[in-house]
Amino acid sequence: MLSSVVAAAAFLPTASASASGPAARCAPVWSSSTAYTQGGTVSHHGRNWTAKWWTRNESPGATTVWADQGACAGGASDFVIGEAQFDEIFPDRNPFYTYQGLIDALHAYPRFANTGTATTRAQEAAAFLTHADFESVGLRYVKEINEDNYWRKCDYSRPYGCPAGQKAYYGRGPIMFSWNFNYKAAGDALGLDLLNDPWLVERDPSVAWRTALWYWNTQNGPGTMTSHEAMVGGAGFGETIRSLNGALECDGGNPASVAARVATYERITGILGTAPGSRLGC
Repeated sequence: MLSSVVAAAAFLPTASASASGPAARCAPVWSSSTAYTQGGTVSHHGRNWTAKWWTRNESPGATTVWADQGACAGGASDFVIGEAQFDEIFPDRNPFYTYQGLIDALHAYPRFANTGTATTRAQEAAAFLTHADFESVGLRYVKEINEDNYWRKCDYSRPYGCPAGQKAYYGRGPIMFSWNFNYKAAGDALGLDLLNDPWLVERDPSVAWRTALWYWNTQNGPGTMTSHEAMVGGAGFGETIRSLNGALECDGGNPASVAARVATYERITGILGTAPGSRLGC
């Protein structure tokens, strides 16, 4: 998992506009059916946004009409997956994986599950959580179980080496994020020193989710597009499998594993009440 060479980022996270100090109170939640005039303020994914001009049905963070005013507190979540649905998807998860941790991570990649139609947004969120479910066994594991493999995840050919130790870059988080080059690249993109402190991924739920979202939104892996691009561009769920594991599963590599991922995806889209779409296999 995540063993391919790091690809160029498709887009980087939107820079935070928040200042130091306590977060502002959340404005009313953004609604796709409401028209907003210049100066109108809404909350979306735990952040306040102000309209630069008239807008309707343009998601904050996904379009330039909205100015990011920073993190807010006290508002309701408007993520496409509610907390009760999250609990239903992961009934036996490790307490480390909190719903709030996921919500807090969303601002790093505001186009995630926030692009296209309501169906597209739900399908992308379901696809992402499907792979999280598969890689971490229902979010039961925070780190890789087989410690004998830890040393393999250090590529000393990189100029920055493995300053945290050869055994420090094992899989962690929802998609078992691993390898020193991924920790370096994700840390640089997210403004975190993950190369020197990879353990932050297993200490902070929001960081764990952010590393998974970094890979999902910016890395092709062994595929030809990011998983985000696959879901919003119509390539389908199967292409997200290719972007994660390529020939290890696709093109006959492991049809049983592909079938298991598809079944989980169909279960999660069922919980969300949305159609899974086409092109499910690879």
